[in-house]
Amino acid sequence: MQDYYFELVVKVSSHQDLFSNFLSDTVPVGFEETEEGFIVRSEDNLETIAWGLEQFNEALQKALGEKIELDLTQTKLKNSDWVENYQQSIEPLEIDKFYIHPIWDKPSDTLINIAINPALAFGTGHHPTTATSLKAISQYVKSGDTLLDVGCGSGILGIGAIKLGAVVDACDTDPVSVENSLENAQMNEVQFHKIWEGSSSGATSTYNVVVANIVADVLTFIANDLKKSLKGDGVLILSGILDKYEDKVLNFYKDFEIVQRIAQEEWVTLILKRG
Repeated sequence: MQDYYFELVVKVSSHQDLFSNFLSDTVPVGFEETEEGFIVRSEDNLETIAWGLEQFNEALQKALGEKIELDLTQTKLKNSDWVENYQQSIEPLEIDKFYIHPIWDKPSDTLINIAINPALAFGTGHHPTTATSLKAISQYVKSGDTLLDVGCGSGILGIGAIKLGAVVDACDTDPVSVENSLENAQMNEVQFHKIWEGSSSGATSTYNVVVANIVADVLTFIANDLKKSLKGDGVLILSGILDKYEDKVLNFYKDFEIVQRIAQEEWVTLILKRG
């Protein structure tokens, strides 16, 4: 590990979800979402990423015909500082049946434990979309169910379902996410039935539960694939949806009815079944 790393603080006035999609597609490392934007950290200089964000913002403003304020600040910091500070900031969480705790904290004696390594995982349960997805899984997944986790990220949702007794397949288009999911599963002493790099179209089975915690636009693009992966009476859990895009997503799932809507801050998780 190098002695120093670069931190790029990104602040945007609007359309944070579009900038998140851009960073997901272009940044070779993970990034942290904040209320005002994002924080990107890397041992490599981030000037190219900053330039790319400026170009993306310029193109987006032209496409939308509106002004979007973008503020970029890059600093050089000691590596040991952010790792220690970040680890200390991660607190255990109780989410329905689950207890999400860093690997250095004591597990719960009464809840289902999911251990996380925040230096490794993308999803730690602290983001509203992950938290509400875990709530849905806690309520709708039962022992013996089959479940497909689409866009598995850190694997935390699939791991939770396995610990409830489900047989879980998972997929992600990002090979780093697949690797992280496997490592986190091993750390939690569970196994995925199948896991692959790619989309839900690679599934060869149908499932009692399909969960997709992605972003609104992707949920519309892959709607048909998600439906094909679901058993006739199955439960579809959609998350990663900003409330202002909820109707847009639901427009692609008109043949489903809303069983439950779980909202936290400006994020929404939808539990759907065929009508």
